[in-house]
Amino acid sequence: MKTNVTMKDIAEKLNVSSVTVSKALNDKDGVSDELKEKIKSLAEKMGYRYNTMAKSMKDGRSYNICVVIPERFTGMTQSFYLKVYQNITQILEERGYYGIIHILPNEDEDQLRLPRIYHERRVDGFIMLGQPSRAYSDLMQTIDMPLVFLDFYDENGDVDAVITDNFYGAYELTNYLIQQGHKDIAYVGNLFSTSSIQDRFLGYYKSLLEHKITLKDDYVIKDRDDRGTYVDMEFPKQMPTAFVCNCDQVAHLLMEKLQKSGFKVPEDCSVVGFDNDIYATLTSPNLTTVEVDIEEMAKNAVKFICEKMDDPNATFGRVAVKGKIIFRESVKNIK
Repeated sequence: MKTNVTMKDIAEKLNVSSVTVSKALNDKDGVSDELKEKIKSLAEKMGYRYNTMAKSMKDGRSYNICVVIPERFTGMTQSFYLKVYQNITQILEERGYYGIIHILPNEDEDQLRLPRIYHERRVDGFIMLGQPSRAYSDLMQTIDMPLVFLDFYDENGDVDAVITDNFYGAYELTNYLIQQGHKDIAYVGNLFSTSSIQDRFLGYYKSLLEHKITLKDDYVIKDRDDRGTYVDMEFPKQMPTAFVCNCDQVAHLLMEKLQKSGFKVPEDCSVVGFDNDIYATLTSPNLTTVEVDIEEMAKNAVKFICEKMDDPNATFGRVAVKGKIIFRESVKNIK
């Protein structure tokens, strides 16, 4: 196989011009979607690699995108955010960009320090993955580079954001529990922690309202403090028959606590989660949950950031990507 495949080599194979190949590989207008796919597919088969250094010298771009993840969303117990980052880097590479991860230390978040990579102008844009503090979110909105929020949004700002459809996913989950005969249903999550937890609560609450089920104050169970550190969950005096958890990791922790307290899942209490990450199958029994479409979220975030780099005036608003319920053994029909 030829080691230094050029655009001219690709163009000759398809009997098109090198300009057409260049436009297709850089997602420019003037080439049909069908031809773009043909060119990209052939380029991959032939082992073509973008000459990023040459392009950078020509147009002044670094062809690097920084993905910022707050420290509390990383580590061995946070598989979801690393999976999202992996998808982002793969999709960026297809567009000729590199994804650089920046783990935002808690201290930098508290002290409102922007990543050094920003001050050194070594990136062309930022994807903020996972919700930081309000103050840090406001700080990020002051940077003079394209910015996209991923997996959260700021209702006070106008930064483009890609989220999963948290509201509808939790609404559908709660409807499912009610269809299985449950009326005493608790929600597990700190409502002041993230926009995702709030929206999932609102979906749960809408389902209760539609079925004329009164929400009891002690049926909203705190799972973490405002900085995201998990706390010991307290059961209400009257135990519910089902729990809607804001994520699978919390559902896993809840099921461990239930079982240590002498309750069986799902015989005594049904439990559902959100994300369909590794914790959904670590639990025993396996967890009914909402599967987040990570690939589609990453595709949208990359599309937004790339188009904003080409056109600083491009805006997309807030886009919600629909998930789907994965039915497993953690729910009992009590009709």
